[in-house]
Amino acid sequence: MIATLTEQHIAPFLQATNKKDVLLELAALVAATCQDSQKNKKEELYKVLQERESIGSTGIGDGIAIPHGKLDSLSELTICFGRSFAGVPFDAVDGKPVHLFFVLLAPTNSAGPYLNCLAELTRFLKSPRVRTRLLHAASTREILTLFSTASEFN
Repeated sequence: MIATLTEQHIAPFLQATNKKDVLLELAALVAATCQDSQKNKKEELYKVLQERESIGSTGIGDGIAIPHGKLDSLSELTICFGRSFAGVPFDAVDGKPVHLFFVLLAPTNSAGPYLNCLAELTRFLKSPRVRTRLLHAASTREILTLFSTASEFN
C-alpha cells in the first residue's frame, strides 16, 4: 500500500450506528494519531469527510465504504480502518449496510499519490476473500497482516 496502516489507525469495533457517527468516530481515530497538536483536528477531519459525502456516498458496495478527502494541514497520506460487525446504513450503491470502512486523507497537493492509493485500495477490496478475512479478523495484528500481504490478493 502507498499509505501505511498502523495499529493506531485501526478501530476493529466501531460503536457508531449511523453515517454521521461513523465519520465522527473515524475522524477522532485519525485526529488521535496526527502528528500536529491542532485542537480542532477532529472537527476539521469530520468536515472534510462530510463534505465529500455530500457530493455522493463513498459506500462502494459489498459492505465497504471509503470516505476520503484532502487537507492543507496534512503532511502525508493517512489511512485508517474501522469495522462494524452490525453494519451501518451508509447510502452504499448496493443499498446494503457497510461493515468495513477505510478512511483515506491526503495533503491537498498530492493528487497523484492520493488517486493511486484510492485505486490500490479499491483493487485490494475487490477480492471476496479479503473482505471476508477483514470482517472476521480476530485482532488488529491480523488486520495488519492482511494489509501487509495486499499484493497476494491482486
